[in-house]
Amino acid sequence: MDTQREPLIEFKGVSKTFGTRNILNRIDFSIYEGEVTTLIGLSGTGKSVTLKHIIGMLKPDEGQILYRGKAIDQMSKAEWNEYIGQISYMFQNNALFDSMTVFENVAMPLKYTTKLKKQEIKEKAMARIEQTELTEVFDKYPSEISGGMQKRTALARALVTDPNIVLFDEPTTGQDPIRKNAILSMVAEYQKRFGFTALMISHEIPDVYFISNRILALYDRKIVFQGDPEAFEALDHPFRDELITSLESLGEELTGLYSRRHFKVRYQSDLSKRQPDASYAVAVFVLEGMDGISDALGHDVAQQIIRSLGSYINKHFGAVGGFSSRQTINEYATVLPYSDLEEAKRIMEDFTKDFQEHGMPDLGSLITGEKPSEGCIEVNISAGLAQGKPQIEIESVMEFARFNQKPIARFECKTGG
Repeated sequence: MDTQREPLIEFKGVSKTFGTRNILNRIDFSIYEGEVTTLIGLSGTGKSVTLKHIIGMLKPDEGQILYRGKAIDQMSKAEWNEYIGQISYMFQNNALFDSMTVFENVAMPLKYTTKLKKQEIKEKAMARIEQTELTEVFDKYPSEISGGMQKRTALARALVTDPNIVLFDEPTTGQDPIRKNAILSMVAEYQKRFGFTALMISHEIPDVYFISNRILALYDRKIVFQGDPEAFEALDHPFRDELITSLESLGEELTGLYSRRHFKVRYQSDLSKRQPDASYAVAVFVLEGMDGISDALGHDVAQQIIRSLGSYINKHFGAVGGFSSRQTINEYATVLPYSDLEEAKRIMEDFTKDFQEHGMPDLGSLITGEKPSEGCIEVNISAGLAQGKPQIEIESVMEFARFNQKPIARFECKTGG
């Protein structure tokens, strides 16, 4: 529990029952301003029910929901209107209107909740459409565009009013692994760009650790954890094992690498069998320039590049006994459990040569194949090595590897314009 800050939204002892079925049992949690908070839980555990309490679609049977310290059920009409006017909701099934075009769907909240003039509405809606890479289909109907584009249309509509709080109800449902990560990256990017507070619910996010400031875990009608992602990794509770299994399978499907948790388990297992004076090596890779890729080509291409690099790392270092993990959005770590620093340098030299000859051209084909309209795209990959001992924390060894990073590959292309 964060005792230093005042929560933006707070649930205190909230319970909800439908008929004889109790969904929420006196749950307590806090959401803090300017953060991404992810509510995770298995299917059918009340995550959407929780979200709907925030916007007044449901009222608790007991307990209170506070906004900046004030119970929302005690607000005056003016206070409620001000509160609800700051919130936007992205529904699980998108809730697009089939009879409206992409533009009309996105513009609708401005048309009915603001006093903007027609030209102002058009400019604002088209700006969000462009930012969510929907310009080419702005005049199409939902049935005429892909599922991923429908999801982006719903996101553009959720952001068009410049909300202070955005609620995302399972935004990745029904998407393939590449699209799931692309949507999450898009949410994270816009949250940083516009500074809104995000509450997202899911039961299958492979990148939940990378984009969330806080995790809320809903299990058996209660909140069994709230805190940062690192603390959640150490949670000793049956819920974690049930949920992490599904999260990790998706993460591995996406990147071809170990999840962060499996990476640590493998590290601890391998190194615990070694003598205290035995050495091992760690390599840390950083992929730079992803913002430019996302801006110019879209999040799908960015995620394909991430997957491609992960596959090369996994293939090359796995062949010599190493195991790898994606640590953050653009960082990867590899442990070579039976190598010292000198041997690791030779392995890295082989990887660098192979990647420059085969890996970078493949990444380049992903970039140039999209034919962006203007500008210059540059992608850099750096790598660093460090030597560790079984008694040294892996995080410390990784910090040394980060300190030793040097460029190993670079791709640049000038696009049209």
